[in-house]
Amino acid sequence: LVNWPRTLQSEGIVTYEPSHLKELRPSVSKSVKRQAMAEPGPHHSQDGDPASKHKKQQQNNAGESFPEYARRTAEKLPPPTFIILALLFGLYIIFSSSQQNQRSAADLSSPVAPSVVTTTIYQEQQQHTPLPTDLVVDTSPKMSTEQTFIAIKPDGVQRGLIGPIVSRFESRGFKLVAIKLVTPGKDHLEAHYADLKDKPFFGGLIQYMLSGPICAMVWEGRDAVKTGRTILGATNPLASAPGTIRGDYAIDVGRNVCHGSDSVENAKKEIALWFKDGEAVQYKSSQFDWIYEKP
Repeated sequence: LVNWPRTLQSEGIVTYEPSHLKELRPSVSKSVKRQAMAEPGPHHSQDGDPASKHKKQQQNNAGESFPEYARRTAEKLPPPTFIILALLFGLYIIFSSSQQNQRSAADLSSPVAPSVVTTTIYQEQQQHTPLPTDLVVDTSPKMSTEQTFIAIKPDGVQRGLIGPIVSRFESRGFKLVAIKLVTPGKDHLEAHYADLKDKPFFGGLIQYMLSGPICAMVWEGRDAVKTGRTILGATNPLASAPGTIRGDYAIDVGRNVCHGSDSVENAKKEIALWFKDGEAVQYKSSQFDWIYEKP
């Protein structure tokens, strides 16, 4: 850098020397001299120093890969020593492989009950799989399929309400398994209302039920007795909620359109009273799978 103007000038190239280089030249020359004095010459060689040789050897080995280092180390070892080390290394690999194979065979041969495996897997899944927060689990007991007795009284038949009343039960999802239009006798009606024979209105009730045909039906479905009473509404039509049969079609308690069983036991008795064996038809409705969830 200090002599480059003169070198270029000797080659016939026009050069010039910036003024700031003239000021820097003395300091550069001094730094070059100091560096030259600091560097050891040939007479300062440290090849004879063992520590220096070991340090230089480490610097040379730093750039080597492991295979090169292993090969160079093996070349320095005597042949018997290298062979012994190779044999020991091979025996170690064989021993490790045999131990691993024995453990695998023991795991496969140990009898483990399928239920234990299934339980363990399920427990691990429960530990590592969080349940969705929006999952709703229905823990309520499932109601069994029931049959209930529903009768459309003479006022309902005379007013042409058979169709609308049947439609209410069908729309709710219940299945009609028996229906007939009958004119029962007095004894039959007294047996039906036997629990009310001590009431002051019993005689008037029997005469009212004898006044015309009655549509007797058997409906089947889950919780049919309780839900059937809800569809009918309260005994007093004025106390029945709108949307119920009595709430929509009746006003007077003595003309409340329908009768429905009030318990599962009474439903069985009334069905046996109004229908003979075999009159109730058993079948699966095509809408069943669209109304009830599969278990």
